[in-house]
Amino acid sequence: MLKNDSLAIIEQYKRRLAGYTIDQLQYKSKEDVWSVGQMYIHVIDVAEEYINHIQTCTMATQEKHGGKTEAGTKAFNEKVWPDVRVKLEEPVNRTRNPDSKEEIIAGLEQVIKKLKYWEEHVHGTNQACKVCHGWFGWLNACEWFEMIGMHSRHHLRQLAKLEQRLAEAGLCNN
Repeated sequence: MLKNDSLAIIEQYKRRLAGYTIDQLQYKSKEDVWSVGQMYIHVIDVAEEYINHIQTCTMATQEKHGGKTEAGTKAFNEKVWPDVRVKLEEPVNRTRNPDSKEEIIAGLEQVIKKLKYWEEHVHGTNQACKVCHGWFGWLNACEWFEMIGMHSRHHLRQLAKLEQRLAEAGLCNN
């Protein structure tokens, strides 16, 4: 059974966003560490990428019989993204800082709108139509939907660390 909390996780990000100022969202404790805002942009961008994979799977006419990697099988069995720091090949500065809080809100609302649509339609798709994930292997539309929640939950751990850095810099509202 899928743990379909992708929509709830993105809505949680939207609720939490209300507690930040733009200065807090853009604060970088070090050049090679994301700001809270950059992390939000990353979560939105990846959710959009995975939603595109859902759409690709649903429109596919050719079945793919590849399976998951060992890491993918473990992640889906445990219903959790591995608790490891993933070093992206791109420089940390490639994920830009947001210009405004409204920009992040609009991105989250767009993701929520698409997730609500796919929540209703993803289960009727051909589960043999898949797109390959570079780390987890071949995933179908339902698994890509689930991956949005898994990936977003993974970044909630990072968010806690970034909030600690805000506190250390004296930028918390508390």
